[in-house]
Amino acid sequence: MKTAIATAEAPQAVGPYSQAVAVDGFLFCAGQIPLDPVSGILVAGGIEAQTMRVLDNVAAVLKANGMTLADVVKTTVFMVDLDDFSKMNAVYSLYFKEPFPARSTVQVAALPRGAQVEIEVICSKTNS
Repeated sequence: MKTAIATAEAPQAVGPYSQAVAVDGFLFCAGQIPLDPVSGILVAGGIEAQTMRVLDNVAAVLKANGMTLADVVKTTVFMVDLDDFSKMNAVYSLYFKEPFPARSTVQVAALPRGAQVEIEVICSKTNS
């Protein structure tokens, strides 16, 4: 049985999707962009500030399901400019510890609201 997961500590879904869906010990999280969860406004600053906000939003969604970033087994990072990869990666490394999740990073033409980065994750409670 699948269960929708939602929290006010992360930006609300703005369409017909859930912040995350839990099923059989797994959590599948929708991509998070760097929106402040209170104001709904894109955070100011460059890729570093945006990556921090995205990962804080992800952590909030995980918390709503009793999980942490340590439960993440796979991430997908979408970036508008791969020239910012090393800056994003430096911030990313502050949030994830070994054993690191598997990861894919892709450059995209654009992201919602003019974001520079979006990250989605898959978590496993059975892996903890």
